Amino acid sequence: MILKRWAPVLVALPVLAVLLALGIWQVRRLVWKTDMLATITASEAGPPVPLGSAPTPYTKVVATGRFDHGREALLGLEVRGTTLGAHLLVPLLREGAPPLLVDRGWVPIERDRPVGRPEGKVSVTGYVRPPDERDWNSPKDDPAGRRFYILDTAAIGAALGLSPPAPFGLVALSPPGTPPATLPAAPTTLPRPNNPHLGYAITWFGLAAALVGVVAAFMLRKRQPASEPARPGL
Repeated sequence: MILKRWAPVLVALPVLAVLLALGIWQVRRLVWKTDMLATITASEAGPPVPLGSAPTPYTKVVATGRFDHGREALLGLEVRGTTLGAHLLVPLLREGAPPLLVDRGWVPIERDRPVGRPEGKVSVTGYVRPPDERDWNSPKDDPAGRRFYILDTAAIGAALGLSPPAPFGLVALSPPGTPPATLPAAPTTLPRPNNPHLGYAITWFGLAAALVGVVAAFMLRKRQPASEPARPGL
């Protein structure tokens, strides 16, 4: 009898635990994403720092070397307006350091104007991009055609015949005053990832509160004695 009375509570407890765990996880993601955005804002406001061997993702850095234009590759697919394009990925060969895969910016698949290819020693300012994680849903690359769809630095380096590259990429930033029609079309600012985690946390905690309310109302209703039926008049 007691077990039957408390059955709704016993059923609701695991669900409540899951909802609270999801809410706490979103709070942690919120803190992590907020700190990341603050780091990005501070990095963008300051000058670039020399690229080290283990940089923080999305830090604005400067790297020096020589572009190996003979081993260009294309990364991803992106439509701009009505034009299909991809990002031009070029190895930057550095003295005393592993090759660095540099995303120089967007270019159309069908080239309608020339692409700039600086020669000699160059200094590239950009932000550090962490590698992508490959999973069962990742699109299949075309190594022979030098077409890649995720930034797997080791796989791309091997396909291009490079010595093992740095385990991260560099997204080049467009220098101030660059004409808009210049190719590759590089970004001018650091990325700002979305930060929807506060809304998600409120949703999960709200569902947890609603569950508690529903179960409490149900239990209170069960404990109330049934009202006696009215007696017919004599």
